[in-house]
Amino acid sequence: MSSSPLPRPVPAPPPSHDRSLRLLVVTDAWYPQVNGVVRTLDTVAREASLLGHTVGFVTPDQFLTVPTPTYPEIRLALLPGRRLGRLIQAFAPDAIHIATEGPLGWSARRLCLKRGLPFTTAYHTRFPEYVKARFGVPLALTYRIVRHFHAPSRGLLVATRSLYDELAGRGFVNLRQWSRGVDLERFTPGPKDVLPDLPRPIFTYVGRLAVEKNIDAFLALDLPGSKLVVGDGPEMARLKATYPKAHFAGARHGDDLAAYFRAGDVFVFPSRTDTFGLVMLEALACGLPVAAFPVPGPLDILSPAVGAMDEDLAAACRRALALDPAACREHALGFTWAATAAQFVHNIAPFHQDWPALPKPAAVQAAIPYDPEGK
Repeated sequence: MSSSPLPRPVPAPPPSHDRSLRLLVVTDAWYPQVNGVVRTLDTVAREASLLGHTVGFVTPDQFLTVPTPTYPEIRLALLPGRRLGRLIQAFAPDAIHIATEGPLGWSARRLCLKRGLPFTTAYHTRFPEYVKARFGVPLALTYRIVRHFHAPSRGLLVATRSLYDELAGRGFVNLRQWSRGVDLERFTPGPKDVLPDLPRPIFTYVGRLAVEKNIDAFLALDLPGSKLVVGDGPEMARLKATYPKAHFAGARHGDDLAAYFRAGDVFVFPSRTDTFGLVMLEALACGLPVAAFPVPGPLDILSPAVGAMDEDLAAACRRALALDPAACREHALGFTWAATAAQFVHNIAPFHQDWPALPKPAAVQAAIPYDPEGK
């Protein structure tokens, strides 16, 4: 089953704010994590700063943390309440965006409600589906909790129209669309000179090696050529043992990552639970057609000219081989981070009441302003 043609992303409307704003992002996901949430927030902060705004972050590394169950490399802030309030007050924001539903997100939500401050939130992750996959918790229960978290938000930002419609059907309110972009200077077509000894065609997966990414659905396929897996995660050891013929390149970053994208012939996106899928845009920008299941994310990003979608993923992979790399690059040009940042600024909810005029505590670090020269 293939998809019907979809329109290009609608450009973001110009920001309705006629002055520079101090925007504060509270997020439980931050470096050293490398995932779509972190990359989105980091890149949008850089682009928003180019628009003249100041973006600050409150992140777990400013607190005492504990490891996340089943994800020990991800640290969660422990009892962040009082310190969080002081960090926010020291930054003196014009608007607050709560990016995640973790301990920092819940604490920021509670503080904003107590002080009567509007805020926006985002739905980056299908948390209920992930909790069900790992712990068997019923979807209805987790969705009730997540819906409660987002209910007071002045704007719940979602990445695709499919997700917008799905969440609306589940009773979420104040939904606003916030698309994504791709670094069109780094991710470009070019020589396929990485791993020259791998038999072609090369079918490539890039992303976290975790159960919710459904990587077995790709690696178990009977396909010609080679399977290339780029990334790391808790499933690495099991996947390598189960699929010894696949080539595992580990985590790659920056220009090295772009070179591994270019090395492939088809990008395979087996996830059924991602809210968007930035890696699909990066693959398309490098000239790789995409094979995926016909689910939200791929259905919103791909068109028949650049992606093959089918419940038979092997059939999608074979069809994708015939797609034009030049069309893939052209399609990716419609997704820019500049438009994503403008859309984000347009969607935020500034408040117009001053923070209490208290002296800034000398021993308290302010929320960290975004530094375009570093992290």
